[in-house]
Amino acid sequence: MDLQLLRSLLAVADSGSITEAADRIGVTQPALSRRLQQLEGYFGAELLSRGRKGAELTEIGRLVESEARILVNRYDHLREQVRAHQGLEGGTVRIGGGATAVSFVLPKAIASFQQDYPAVKFQLKEAGSIEVAEDVISGRLELGLVTLPVQDRELTLWPLLSDRIVLVGPSNHPLTKVGSIRAEALEGLAFVGFEADTAVRQIIDATLREAGVEMNVVMELRSIPAILRMVATTGNLAFVSQLGVDSLEEVREIDVTGLNIERELAVIAKRGSTLSPAAHAFATLLRENYKPQ
Repeated sequence: MDLQLLRSLLAVADSGSITEAADRIGVTQPALSRRLQQLEGYFGAELLSRGRKGAELTEIGRLVESEARILVNRYDHLREQVRAHQGLEGGTVRIGGGATAVSFVLPKAIASFQQDYPAVKFQLKEAGSIEVAEDVISGRLELGLVTLPVQDRELTLWPLLSDRIVLVGPSNHPLTKVGSIRAEALEGLAFVGFEADTAVRQIIDATLREAGVEMNVVMELRSIPAILRMVATTGNLAFVSQLGVDSLEEVREIDVTGLNIERELAVIAKRGSTLSPAAHAFATLLRENYKPQ
């Protein structure tokens, strides 16, 4: 049904006069009368009782008027919400990422974004790249920040940055006292590692195997801050993103000669989907502020 017809009835109900209602909504009296007749024809009932003193709602007219106010108000609210989202005066960005993204990339990006669009909210999920990609494909998330490669047949991706993975140890560890070490020196040492099913752990394991080293992982964690704290307190070593090394003074980077571990991070969205205005604007900010190395 055309909401214009309901608005016409409400105007008459509020003013008590077809003539006054016509002036209020900016139409001629005959045009308003035709709208009211059309509405009565739609319901098959008389909605107004017209007399010398004006127009009064019938019993059925009062029923229609009550429900019409609810419908019109809900529609007006919906329209304002859409306008707010389009103007980034509202909306929610649903994004997921791994430990590095959630701890060291997204916080600064979100803070920068909210300076310009403080009304936009964020729903942030920390999970492995495979899970994040599945959530983007299913629609549970609009955006993801994942480690490449991912199964991208259903995804659009934008390479974002190269993340260097470095060896760290507690500041009092013997290896932090030397200038650099060779990869073979790591054989048999205790490590705190990322969970085995994460993309970054698989990259670390594969690179070390190529160097002839099997990492002795005695503990697995997902969060970089948790790994760094465990390194500082247990004396074990770890491979983590260089982005997180400076976050804890008790941990130091250890140079490993000839060992280069890097992974590529990318923003992903579902192929063919239309991002919400807020998600589109945030994805643009990420791509403009981080350039692939």
